[in-house]
Amino acid sequence: MRLVFDCRYTRIGRHDGISRYGAELVARLGARFDVTMLISDHRQLALLPDLPWQLVSSPTGPREPWLARRVSRMAPDVVYSPMQTMGSRGRTYPLVLTLHDLIYYRHRRPPRDLPAPVRALWRAFHLAWWPQRLLLDRADAIVTVSETTRGLIRAHRLTTKPVVVVPNAAELAPAPDGSPDAPREASAERTLVYMGSYMPYKNVETLVHAADDLPDHELHLMSRIAAPERERLESIADGARLVFRDGASDEEYARTLRRATALLTASRDEGFGIPVIEAMSVGLPVVVSDIPIFREIGG
Repeated sequence: MRLVFDCRYTRIGRHDGISRYGAELVARLGARFDVTMLISDHRQLALLPDLPWQLVSSPTGPREPWLARRVSRMAPDVVYSPMQTMGSRGRTYPLVLTLHDLIYYRHRRPPRDLPAPVRALWRAFHLAWWPQRLLLDRADAIVTVSETTRGLIRAHRLTTKPVVVVPNAAELAPAPDGSPDAPREASAERTLVYMGSYMPYKNVETLVHAADDLPDHELHLMSRIAAPERERLESIADGARLVFRDGASDEEYARTLRRATALLTASRDEGFGIPVIEAMSVGLPVVVSDIPIFREIGG
């Protein structure tokens, strides 16, 4: 089977959640099938497996609606995208799209790294359900990452096509002894860990306020953070010991989890929650908000 995999959502330099999902999935599919990756920037190859690739247009560019003409010339047996917006006009191949979550219907602020025109369209898109239905029903099948999200897709009748769950998984950097599942290290440090973005629905403010009441603990915020957001969190801290790691490497993140006291998240909404299962994979206690997805993946 010849599979074309849309890798254009791979980040430059360091993965985010969807970027890592795509990279890990294409690596495993590439070990079993004849896979060609679609990229939109040569720098994406640094975070992708050594597989055949084709350079095509950006997924947020004006040529996206006509991408299928280019892909059809590759004569694939099936095309997979880790997002639901891949251009499909005039396609001649089976298409599988992905919907990770429905977060932005309840929390409509778009990701800051999108171009301004795309952010405006993003907001408009999430004002009603019918645009999502149009996108999903172009495909032959839909992938999502959790039973929670599949239930929401069904509840809102977003597609008539089959919906299959392909969940995320934890794969931390190995411990110093090379073991991927080495036991946690005993540590005298009292370290609380947060890994994730600073979007409003992530509710990081609640973690800062909780840390105010734990002055003998440090709250390590592992992700990259913009200066205004850092200043905002520092301004609401009243005794909290905040440590901004500002984009820890995979190795630093894994090492921190193996020595920490607990991983925290107060998120109001998630499609999955990879940091939760990463922490659990090394035996680290997790303190999470009581929402359906965390009950699903955390037991």
